[in-house]
Amino acid sequence: MIIISHRGNLKGSNKKSENGPEYIQNAINNGFDVEVDIWVLNNKIYLGHDGPEYLVELPFILAISKKTWFHCKNLDCLKFFINDFPDFKFFWHQEDDYTLTSNNLIWTYPNKTITNKSIIVDLNGSKNYDNIPYAICTDYPIKIKGEKDVRI
Repeated sequence: MIIISHRGNLKGSNKKSENGPEYIQNAINNGFDVEVDIWVLNNKIYLGHDGPEYLVELPFILAISKKTWFHCKNLDCLKFFINDFPDFKFFWHQEDDYTLTSNNLIWTYPNKTITNKSIIVDLNGSKNYDNIPYAICTDYPIKIKGEKDVRI
């Protein structure tokens, strides 16, 4: 099972640092995949949940792409990935029960039925599951993995 750090968080939500490039890189350096909120506006790439907050360059996106699940926040972002990087892992959703990711997995809203192809959103990292999901996206990846060998 893959553990995905929600916005780079390792030990709980940190609104000041979430989606920041260094914060994301730290989660990756600690061995986690990362869900990142991403925008494309006027051919520029930004990270940020509620709006475009961190301007980043394409080399950064390329460097983190193998460990990143890109949560597209606008239509231009979806077009960017579909047209230029269709092999990356990306998706769009708001409060849908389920959405299909670009690599045909099921991004699953909290408390919904899961399968072995589900990526479940469990921000507290505290639930027991009837089925083993493909991955868990959480603000507490260290809690799920354990404290061993984690650098903050």
